[in-house]
Amino acid sequence: MEKLTLAVEGGVPVRKEGFPAWPIFGQLEEQLILDVIRSGKWGGTGTVHSPEYTAKLPEMERRFADLHDAAHAISVVNGTVAITVALQAAGVKPGDEVIVPPYTFIATAAAALAFGAIPVFVDIEEDTLLLDPDQVASAITSRTKAIIPVHLAGAPANMTRINEVAAVHKLRVIEDAAQAVGASWEGRRVGAIGDFGTFSLQSSKNLNSGEGGIILTNNPELAEIAWSLCNVGRSRSGAWYQHDRIGQNYRMTELQAAIALAQMSRLEEQMLLRESNTKLLTELLGQMDGITVVKSDPRVTRHANHLYMFKLDTAVTELIDKTDFIRKVNAEGIPISFGYVPLNRNEAIVNATRALTGEDRSYNCPVSERLSDKEVVWLSQNVLLADEQAMHDIAAAIRKVIESY
Repeated sequence: MEKLTLAVEGGVPVRKEGFPAWPIFGQLEEQLILDVIRSGKWGGTGTVHSPEYTAKLPEMERRFADLHDAAHAISVVNGTVAITVALQAAGVKPGDEVIVPPYTFIATAAAALAFGAIPVFVDIEEDTLLLDPDQVASAITSRTKAIIPVHLAGAPANMTRINEVAAVHKLRVIEDAAQAVGASWEGRRVGAIGDFGTFSLQSSKNLNSGEGGIILTNNPELAEIAWSLCNVGRSRSGAWYQHDRIGQNYRMTELQAAIALAQMSRLEEQMLLRESNTKLLTELLGQMDGITVVKSDPRVTRHANHLYMFKLDTAVTELIDKTDFIRKVNAEGIPISFGYVPLNRNEAIVNATRALTGEDRSYNCPVSERLSDKEVVWLSQNVLLADEQAMHDIAAAIRKVIESY
């Protein structure tokens, strides 16, 4: 069969139509924001000017907690701060070690470094790209105080095994669920399976408010500490100028909460559409030589599909340079991207760790490094909000480029 001419070589792109813009919004977002503006209560504290106004932050926190079957939700300025506060509330101190996967956004490790805790990197599983729980135990030392499994791309990590390891070694578990709103593991919504769960409401996320974050927990004592740390050390039952611990002002605003509430009204419909398109795309790519889809553990009872990830087969990476492959597929009208660079090789992380420990630490993470360098490719969540034809176009473009090699 004759090969089609690639777009980068003057051929016709597979897809000329764009993909859904993000964020998606409408009259509800506009009305709720207008309600906040007219109320005069714009920040996380303050007086309500209108007696008919219902504060948005408490309502958003309650709905978010209910969505994840959690008892307590604390809103914060962003997902990075959510991890920092959760670690501090869980009792992690400067100099303590925290186990994290290397294949994640820099915030997972930087949130610990922000107050002097040390990230220790444990490699990921080949099939799922999630923290490998079977390697966690060997990384635990007398200074280890917590594990941060990352629910990458919206797929929950193996919380059953991670919690078992944590229990044996008396460690706290902080779920980094920044990409996993609405996801579930063995029928349990993520966020309160560990001691804490942290979420991001940053503008790229499936549920967003521009910026913002949420901390979830089922532990009332930990919830009170986390709330205090985000509210300059106050206690909920104390006086306004009573500060019982050192904290910061990490509060969200009413305006952000209003946007999040409106976005919640769209979440289920969008999740169902992403699920349908993910199923179709997996069927199409699963039939293609040279491509392997990232597996989902059968105990993942709902995937949030924040990213769609697939891999170039090891056998074909000798012929295909990942960066060149991405460039050519992009030219066909499909916005695939490179993905994360492993944090164990990030110079800022390495230098910050050296400054705190006085050591040149290195971590053996061959799976993460190989998959990042050569194999894993991403599609973002807004692409999964397109129609079925778009999924066929994605598969056709990938096939066209693969066959060109």
